[in-house]
Amino acid sequence: MSLTHKAPPVVPQDSEPHPPATPPKHKLWFYRFDTKRTPYVFISPFFILFAIFGLFPIVFNGIVALRTWRLDDPDRNGWAGFDNFERLLHDEDFWNALGNTFGIFILSTVPQLLIALMVANLLNRKLRGTTWWRVGVLLPYVTPIAASTLVFAVFFSRDNGMANWLLSLVGFTDLGDPLDWRAYKWSSWIAIATMVNWKWIGYNALLYLSAMQAIPKDVYEAAAVDGAGPWRQLWRITVPMIRPVVIFTVVLSTIGGLQLFNEPMLFEANPAAATGGSNGQWQTIAQLIYKVGWKDLNLGYAAAMSWALFLIILIVAALNAFITNRLGGGRR
Repeated sequence: MSLTHKAPPVVPQDSEPHPPATPPKHKLWFYRFDTKRTPYVFISPFFILFAIFGLFPIVFNGIVALRTWRLDDPDRNGWAGFDNFERLLHDEDFWNALGNTFGIFILSTVPQLLIALMVANLLNRKLRGTTWWRVGVLLPYVTPIAASTLVFAVFFSRDNGMANWLLSLVGFTDLGDPLDWRAYKWSSWIAIATMVNWKWIGYNALLYLSAMQAIPKDVYEAAAVDGAGPWRQLWRITVPMIRPVVIFTVVLSTIGGLQLFNEPMLFEANPAAATGGSNGQWQTIAQLIYKVGWKDLNLGYAAAMSWALFLIILIVAALNAFITNRLGGGRR
């Protein structure tokens, strides 16, 4: 009897694979919702909060600016049209505040950004304790603005201020006849600009430093071989290559400088008055808006001032960004 191995029977296979099973409808709906709707759900809180606390106040403020709205006289609540804006053209307090705002803005923004650029350039080099230096530069920014401004208010006091003591050491003032920093426009502008510069130089310096560290070192080495010194490298290589960050800081400083409020308010002996000195020596537009709206209770006129400030900020910020972009491009 012979033993033979029988081959297993051949099972015929389909020439085409079976189509995948269709998932249930509820899973299809969940999948489509997850891929198409979930991203909008995640970002919706920002837009909801912006609509409530950002967009609505802007629109409502525009309506108030076109009305006669006084809190001390509720009956005078009618349509004013552009009367509030026409009043601005002849308001001496508004033009005085506008001049003070631009004066403090120039004294703070220009030195602030230039010094921040120099500090960032130094921190970009190999230094001992680099981390400590960078943290130290940022300390003024994390200091509460109320605390730092009150310290500077004492620093610039007339009788016992350290500012007059330091000036007396170099012969600019006499301790027997000290300088009253709050009595004159130029001195109060310098004092407030010093507060602003002290707080924001370190913040802008770290922004510049983060952009500088993205520049390849080979570029500096090639420039050094060509005979370019550190100063020439800064203005011919570094500044053009970090131009987007420079434009960002210029626009940000313009917005903050023209909205200056905390420093001039706390520099005053009686901050609640919001007069900016005995003759409005350092009263900014933001202070004047606060005074007109919440001290004089004229909300309609205060809203018109805020819209005027908004338009001024847009124009100045766009102009500064354009000039910075052209200057940065011209140095390439």
